[in-house]
Amino acid sequence: MLAKLQTAIGQAAVPTGADDAMLVGNISAKPVAGDLVARDLIRPYYGNSEQLTAGCHAELDFEVEVAGSGTAGHAPAWGRLLVACNFKETVTDETSVTYTPVSSVVQTPLTMYYYLDGLLHKLADAKGTVSWDFTVKQIPKMKFHFVGTYNPVTDSPLPANTDFSKFLQPKLASTEYTTWQMHGYTGPLQALSLDMANSLTWAALIGYEGAEINDRKPAGKITLQLGSVADHDWWATVKDALLGALTITHGKTAGNIVQIDAPKVQLTDPSYTDQDNKVMLDASLTVNPDLGNDELVITVK
Repeated sequence: MLAKLQTAIGQAAVPTGADDAMLVGNISAKPVAGDLVARDLIRPYYGNSEQLTAGCHAELDFEVEVAGSGTAGHAPAWGRLLVACNFKETVTDETSVTYTPVSSVVQTPLTMYYYLDGLLHKLADAKGTVSWDFTVKQIPKMKFHFVGTYNPVTDSPLPANTDFSKFLQPKLASTEYTTWQMHGYTGPLQALSLDMANSLTWAALIGYEGAEINDRKPAGKITLQLGSVADHDWWATVKDALLGALTITHGKTAGNIVQIDAPKVQLTDPSYTDQDNKVMLDASLTVNPDLGNDELVITVK
């Protein structure tokens, strides 16, 4: 898969294997997506009427491993994917790169190519949404969903000189490489997921069609080992709808550290589960902004 940011909406880019290769996994696609409109004709015999495709577009889902760029202050290769998910990329003092959400129209969507068994599929003006998954003893992943304009599928060989060197070997989610804190508490964590939950739709009007992001409702889930009330009163936290900061940091070597910060997280719907004869607390998370456009900030350093 290749992905390159466009200079503007409506101006497709031409990604190359040398500069724009994305190291992805668990890919799935809808090469032709849209609404089906049945003709529903009345005829003197049984049978279907054909269904016409309205709002034709393409969709693409895939995962990317959470890892840095290799050099502090340099944007990771997957940073362009976040930009097309309504994040602003900022290089700070050549020591870190931050991605903060924005509430405006994506002006730099992606052109995406993916090759499947000798077939080249293209999505232009692609915009997306992203979620993160940190589960102990697993590779942390970013899960992307993109929507873009449909282009005719063509026969094509794989691109030459495909370079994946910008993608570092990931580290497993573990005590050695992962730290976290929520509402001032840190303890045994089994899993944490966060979803940007962009409202991603395909707008189809006479004279205009395209992918749109017109809202977001970030949320998540957490599973942690249940401690005592003295450790943290999660029950009161839920009952009183308290808001608190959440941070998770993965990696410990400069150039391969990824940190996610959420300033105001609310826990809801708590329940208990068993994990290796330990009581675990499961809860849903609502991720809220503080000053605006700051509810999930990703820092690569």
